[in-house]
Amino acid sequence: MLPVLTLAHWLSLHGLVTAIALLIYVITAHVLGQRRQPAAAVAWVLFILLIPYLALPAFLVFGSRKRVRALRLSGRHPLAEGASWAEQTAVALRQPAPAAYHALAVHADGAAAQAALWSVIDGARHSIDLCTFIIGRDRFGEAVVERLAARARAGVAVRLMLDGMGALMGGRADLAPLLAAGGNVVTFVPPLRSPLRGRTNLRNHRKLLIADAGREHQRLWCGGRNLASEYFEGEPGKPAWHDLSFDLRGPFVQQANALFRHDWRFAGGRPRLPAPMLPSLPGAALSAPQEAGAGRAQLVASGPDQGDDTVQSMLVTAAYRARRRLLLVTPYFVPDAALLSALCLAARRGVAVDLLLPARSNHRMSDIARGRALRALLGSGARVWLAPHMLHAKLAIVDDVLAMAGSANIDSRSLFLNYELMVAFHDTPAIDAFARWFEQEKALARPAAPARAGLLRDVGEGLVLWVGFQL
Repeated sequence: MLPVLTLAHWLSLHGLVTAIALLIYVITAHVLGQRRQPAAAVAWVLFILLIPYLALPAFLVFGSRKRVRALRLSGRHPLAEGASWAEQTAVALRQPAPAAYHALAVHADGAAAQAALWSVIDGARHSIDLCTFIIGRDRFGEAVVERLAARARAGVAVRLMLDGMGALMGGRADLAPLLAAGGNVVTFVPPLRSPLRGRTNLRNHRKLLIADAGREHQRLWCGGRNLASEYFEGEPGKPAWHDLSFDLRGPFVQQANALFRHDWRFAGGRPRLPAPMLPSLPGAALSAPQEAGAGRAQLVASGPDQGDDTVQSMLVTAAYRARRRLLLVTPYFVPDAALLSALCLAARRGVAVDLLLPARSNHRMSDIARGRALRALLGSGARVWLAPHMLHAKLAIVDDVLAMAGSANIDSRSLFLNYELMVAFHDTPAIDAFARWFEQEKALARPAAPARAGLLRDVGEGLVLWVGFQL
């Protein structure tokens, strides 16, 4: 006969389980070096205290946010004399020194982005390396796969890396034509397999296409767009989202290629013979201007493979170093306390802080959770602009010193969990080009008015923020 457990026994057992769960959390976080924002750490502790039986398995599967061995992308080349604070900060965060590029094109809309994408793919002669979160099961996704397959049939070495969760979310396009043509495809951390290797919660959100890496004519197509109809041309009855992407040429492409190769190896992709690599250039050794947009750029990678939270650190530093303007574009605005405080202080000391985001995004929880941060910004004198359409772009412009564009949103998932990629531009023509794109989008938006939140709304925002963006 089984013994009957009294309430005292149940409470003792519950206390033991809770204590063990907390001990595992503390030891794991310490051994693996899982530095968390204070709010996130408190959220996990409270979750374990309240529901240890659910919280401990969730932490073991989803709780890791940094890989044990971080990737160091920075070379040994010193910065050029007179390097800006932005260049110095990126290098201090173990990112590469600026490298030369030319022929930058900032895409005005989806049609321009599509034309540039086709140009990069169709113009590849030796290799194509593509990393994306989503290839949609739609007309556009199928067109991408067919063009990649055509290049593979022509003898171009094609590698495609697709995030495992993104493949589920986007209803992945049929990749059979690419595989049949000899292309290599790898899934980055499939959600139903090998969760302990890469952690199911850590997604590769980077988006880049590299053609002929290491060759004189190497090109990079990059930005925030996934490869699906809604990011380019839309569908009948569904207008295209507004997004930001760009393409460029030159030695800088090697930095993106090095990152792709690292991710490809981690995802278990089959190796191929590397393309000939041009010698790495120091920050001061810029190529002579060949076309409009010549300048220097710097890769800023963020995620579990980086020792620091690089994009978040760059944004915080930018807020404190800005003197005249700070322009931000993001679809989801749920910043951590340090970043929000820095932005508010920038506005209070007279910097023109402009935040552009969609009036309603495709993630309702994000729209609810952003309320507190938006009220704090507006109360500090910043201006918030609400676009009437879905705006998926990611951009930060600081004075005439820095423009940073790529895949990272201003929320905890992008800043602290996802593998992300931003490109930092340090020359005036590039900064002006991105600023013009910002003004073009802002002209379509309306200013947000300051508003007070009632008790129920404030509590609801807090719950969504804690459950959806802190754990």
